[in-house]
Amino acid sequence: MRLKLLTLALALAAISLPSHGEDLLDAYRDARANDPVLSQADATRLATAEGVDQARALLLPQIGASMSLNQTNGGNQIGHSRSRSINGTLSQTVLDFSKYANLKAAHSASDAQDELYQAAAQELYGRVAAAYFGVLTSEDELTYAKANEDAFRQQYEQSDQRFKVGLSAITDVYQAKAYYEAAKSQTISAQNALNDAREALTQITGKPTGDLKKLRDDLPMQPPAPADQDSWVKQALETNPNLLTQKYNVETAQHNISAARAGHLPTITAGVSYGKGAGWSDSNAGARYRDPASTTIGLTLNVPIFSGGLTQSRVRQSIYQRDAATDALEAQRRQVVRSTLNYYRSVIAGIAQVESAKASVESGRKALEATRAGFEVGTQTMTNVLLAIQTLTSSESSYSQARHQFILNKLLLKQTAGTAELKDIEAINALLQ
Repeated sequence: MRLKLLTLALALAAISLPSHGEDLLDAYRDARANDPVLSQADATRLATAEGVDQARALLLPQIGASMSLNQTNGGNQIGHSRSRSINGTLSQTVLDFSKYANLKAAHSASDAQDELYQAAAQELYGRVAAAYFGVLTSEDELTYAKANEDAFRQQYEQSDQRFKVGLSAITDVYQAKAYYEAAKSQTISAQNALNDAREALTQITGKPTGDLKKLRDDLPMQPPAPADQDSWVKQALETNPNLLTQKYNVETAQHNISAARAGHLPTITAGVSYGKGAGWSDSNAGARYRDPASTTIGLTLNVPIFSGGLTQSRVRQSIYQRDAATDALEAQRRQVVRSTLNYYRSVIAGIAQVESAKASVESGRKALEATRAGFEVGTQTMTNVLLAIQTLTSSESSYSQARHQFILNKLLLKQTAGTAELKDIEAINALLQ
């Protein structure tokens, strides 16, 4: 009877029971609304975009006005004299290559930040899914740990009873108790891991993590489409947002070089100024005067000759920054290739891993039943029974992890390629029950 109860407990531990809790799509919606990482990326994107307006503003007309009122205090005989002036200016850049280059650099920087935001948006898919399946995996681990603990407890109690009636040695009791105590420790660790996994999901969604729906048993074990790793790498090199960010960073750095070199070039500015003034004195009423309004129109040519080596230093600095951006681009390109190939191969390998882990669980159950039966008739030792229990729960744990990781790797492959979309979350959500 105990054998049947033990086998049933371990079998139930491997079955994903139906749930009516929160699903992956619910978690993603909460994360989309509350995740500070994505919000930070959005705010940074908007702040960087303002740089375009600021750079463009320097190429547009600049209008200013001023008014001054002055009083001069003289001696007792002289009294006070006052003067007033009103001036207005209008200036317009006619030729300034550095400002044009800075505008182009601002556009490139804004484009880079747009891509970085897209990367954060796609990474949110992966972060939510990883945290969600992290909870499911931890829940399974706790279930298996409890089943393992219960199995060892039953084995310990049975060994103790057999020892008391003289059917086994005290060594079997000590051995079973050692496995039982170790199993209790593993249950505590599994509970702590589950608590932390729940907090990891809460950190992204901003809401407490409740009961989550689990993966159904019959998962579609399909390879990536297209089933060609080179096609995935090519796609990633074209659309991976982190890689595109680095490309725009190189463009920005190149424009900064042009702006720095333009420090050697002359600039031309058109200007219009208007002014008038008036004055009077307390001691001499006839000393009042009013200057006629005057308007001045002209062009100002500014030719830089020497600035203490500042311009040359800025050029060198910009070149170094361009070189650094180019190296960062190459490093990102290599990382994208590696990650794409890794996730593609992981999905392919995951198909075999899930099937192998499933077969291992089935074999482990049968082995446990046979070992327990052999122990009852004296053909198997206590050590064999304990190892069979341990092997079964280990196989169940591997099966759970392989299933969850397979689904997650398919999503991460698309994320690395820069093609992850909401419909991918919806497709995964349809596999939950």
